[in-house]
Amino acid sequence: VQLVESGGGLVQPGGSLRLSCAASGIIFSLYTMGWYRQAPGKQRELVALFTSDSMTNYADSVQGRFTISRDNAKSTVYLQMNTLKPEDTAVYYCIARRFSVYWGQGTRVTVSS
Repeated sequence: VQLVESGGGLVQPGGSLRLSCAASGIIFSLYTMGWYRQAPGKQRELVALFTSDSMTNYADSVQGRFTISRDNAKSTVYLQMNTLKPEDTAVYYCIARRFSVYWGQGTRVTVSS
């Protein structure tokens, strides 16, 4: 199983980024896909989930600013991040969950002026 994230980088407060995670080695449509993040000195936390039956769930801190989506034909999950804040600075990890949980290697997002 491989999960490959992309799209991280440096952005100013109020800006936007879109993260992508391309999956291989799994039947993508059967998996809950999601994003976690880990800020410096903090524990890893859930950002958003998109289940195999099209339910979504967001952390309170990103509700209304971030949108998770998936393209089963491309085996890819996305995280559109708008109105970014310095506190969104973290390494963002893609996950695939069914009977096991698989993690990507992470992509760094830095929100700073």
